Amino acid sequence: QVQLVESGGGLVQPGGSLRLSCAASRSIFRTYDMGWYRQVPGKQRESVATITSFGTVNYADSVKGRFTISRDDAKNAVYLQMNSLKPEDTAVYYCNAVRPGTIKYVYWGQGTQVTVSS
Repeated sequence: QVQLVESGGGLVQPGGSLRLSCAASRSIFRTYDMGWYRQVPGKQRESVATITSFGTVNYADSVKGRFTISRDDAKNAVYLQMNSLKPEDTAVYYCNAVRPGTIKYVYWGQGTQVTVSS
């Protein structure tokens, strides 16, 4: 199994930037697809950005051009650089790891709060 710990959340003004980090407890090299998801109370958790073990990335339309996901497998880490933040980006952001296979393993971090407000 994999334990995931997010960090870097906080309060930022509209138009500002923030970088989230996700530390994994074991190697994710060529094994896990990684991603960032966010959730607002009362709403469904939504995908923000994903990056496969091969490096293929995908972004939600709402963040495309503003957010960048990256991974450093040597450090067992995944990052989310968020620029031009909007109040609508306010949510709890979760790190996700998936190991595809006959049995699909899915892991989640505890989440980190991101608040965009003046």
